[in-house]
Amino acid sequence: MEKRVAITGFGEAGSTFASAADWGAAASAFDIDPVRRSMVTKMGLMPAANAESALAGARMVLSLVTAGSAIAAADQGAPYIEQGALWIDMNSVAPDTKRVAAAIIESAGGRYVDAAVLAPVDPAKLDVPILLSGSFAKDALIGLSSLGFTNVRIVGEEVGRASAIKMIRSVMVKGIEALTGEMMAAADAAGVTVEVLASLDASEHPRPWAERTEYNLERMATHGIRRAEEMEESVTTLRSLGVDPIMTSGTVRRQREAARGHRRARDAA
Repeated sequence: MEKRVAITGFGEAGSTFASAADWGAAASAFDIDPVRRSMVTKMGLMPAANAESALAGARMVLSLVTAGSAIAAADQGAPYIEQGALWIDMNSVAPDTKRVAAAIIESAGGRYVDAAVLAPVDPAKLDVPILLSGSFAKDALIGLSSLGFTNVRIVGEEVGRASAIKMIRSVMVKGIEALTGEMMAAADAAGVTVEVLASLDASEHPRPWAERTEYNLERMATHGIRRAEEMEESVTTLRSLGVDPIMTSGTVRRQREAARGHRRARDAA
């Protein structure tokens, strides 16, 4: 069977996609972890002992390694990529990192595409939203659709645009997770978890993010000094409970800077 795709990195994303799509021998996969290599065989894919054998004959490559290995994967794959083959970089890395990887792949004759996966691959699987950018994004859209992906969208012709959306979005998504951890550590230490969560439920008023963002920024600009002072007291509270206020200390700084910026703009007017 003709090889349609090679997967470099067979962790959660790679194995989830391969399992959902049932690519079988039309796909090969390589992972540096021997345990994951055994999964490749169990799923019916062509196992590869190295990048060279994984990429041989593949017209599409899905790079699905860890963020810290994205450049290394491009370095390892570049000598063996088929001329004109698509290297679809789905790793969660900064735009500058994607541009470095693009230069490596394209100097070897490959066609690089910046891809950003915007949700957990499980349970979404092939329906997971994916953004594409770069000169070869249209080709990648066609290629990914042929592999069974159903929720792919092009956001620009510049490598780094898709990953910029992903990375900036992650400031909020992962930041909320980190804030949740900090809040719960303090609530548990103080023995007030039930009351804190109930209070949040009572004050929650869902609204579109554009509207919510405008409101939050206005509150920070108008009341940032007062809110910064309140959050400084929150910092003191967390420290007294033995919780390192990493996120809360950053909130103090952001609130204060927003108020100062608003004051400078007002004075200038």
